[in-house]
Amino acid sequence: MAAKLFRAAAVLAASAFVAFGASAQGLIRDAEIEETLKEWTDPILEVAGLVPDDVGLFIINDASLNAFVANGQRIHIHTGLIIEAESAAQIKGVIGHETCHIACGHTVARMRAASVAMRPALVSIGLGILAIAAGEPGAGAALIGSSSQFAALNFYVHTRSEEAAADVAAVKYLAALGQSPAGIVEFFEKFRYQEVLSDAKRYPYFRAHPLASDRIRTTRGLAEATGLMDAQPTEREQRQYEMMRAKLVGFLDTPLKVRRDYPASDKSAPARYARAISAFRASDIQIALGEIESLLADEPDNPYFNELKGQILFESGRAADSVGPHARSLELMPGQPLFLINYARSLNARNEEGDTKAAETALRDALIAEPDNAFAWAQLAITLEHQDRRAEAQLATAESSYWVGDIVRANAFARRATQSLDKSTIDYRRADDIMLITDPNNPDNRQFYERYGRASRLSIGAQTGHTSRNMPFGDFSAADPR
Repeated sequence: MAAKLFRAAAVLAASAFVAFGASAQGLIRDAEIEETLKEWTDPILEVAGLVPDDVGLFIINDASLNAFVANGQRIHIHTGLIIEAESAAQIKGVIGHETCHIACGHTVARMRAASVAMRPALVSIGLGILAIAAGEPGAGAALIGSSSQFAALNFYVHTRSEEAAADVAAVKYLAALGQSPAGIVEFFEKFRYQEVLSDAKRYPYFRAHPLASDRIRTTRGLAEATGLMDAQPTEREQRQYEMMRAKLVGFLDTPLKVRRDYPASDKSAPARYARAISAFRASDIQIALGEIESLLADEPDNPYFNELKGQILFESGRAADSVGPHARSLELMPGQPLFLINYARSLNARNEEGDTKAAETALRDALIAEPDNAFAWAQLAITLEHQDRRAEAQLATAESSYWVGDIVRANAFARRATQSLDKSTIDYRRADDIMLITDPNNPDNRQFYERYGRASRLSIGAQTGHTSRNMPFGDFSAADPR
């Protein structure tokens, strides 16, 4: 269940930065950025012997420079790293490095290393307690306080070889694709100064991936041996990087930062893109629309420009006007799940004749691609309510709540849905499944219900009058409530 809820966090927002403010931290969704990173990442994954569809790529809204692998085959990249990197090659180098941590089995090895690393820390804590008991509180406090350092040092001993192996693999993967491995060397060289900073001042990436001069030197030697150091990125890759960075700066940085990086005198597409987004974020809608119209005049068939225009119109209260640009983005990129959700949201808000049916079709298509997209389920609930299909709307609300981890609300709406749905339907069985997996009697769920004081009222036993129901996930009704 935890893995499903983790994935749910990544799909809560339906379009570019809709659910997150400029200073918020969380997982963000954006079709353009996701498509760009996927296009760069998939070939690297394939060369590494991985199946691209099995590897998750998550973008974290965090200004710090970091990338890491966690929760299985999931690569996480901070927006700060994308902005600070200077080219597509540098980002690819980082992705190649992180790919090895999956393909080389480092995630499993690190779990064992962390366990081993804790042993000297526990010994230090034990000695500290003994010292305090023996009347030496100062020495005891020092031993206990240094326990984390012992653990960290021991952990890095176990992982240093893995970092070196990941560097080698990143060079190998890029060389196999005929691409320059210069990016990873440039990235390390750019942040070489991090080596002399204290841990507190280092970027998170370099706390987990400590640099050393010999590591940089070795990586450079391997990269130069490929003969591909001077291979240039394609115009498409450079353009993709520039547009991705401009979008992130526009959405996440201050207007002052945008004006500094993309002054009005800069008439390039990335500059106008960043200024359009920044003006939109500052509620200067006329300037935002002016910039985006200039981009569309140059590239009328750019789906992302049409998407942004639709978003600007929708969020400025012009829902009816936003339908056209969102429909156009779908014409240019059929089936894109986030575009489908944006389009449906605009149709829901316009609510003219035929809109609800069109919105339902779009949302059903999006949910085939992303069945755990909570925002899509929430929009579907609105669509179904517009059609007076209350029980189905309640089920959609239960789905939305479940996928964001609100199992209390999910249970409540699933229970309401089962009271009206035909028991022979798939919808009824799905509502029943949600009730079972979110049942308060399940020990894994109790902490959520205790926050609301609603466990006894919402438990299956309370609803049915008995606790002997056959539960496929186990009958927890007789378990110790504490």
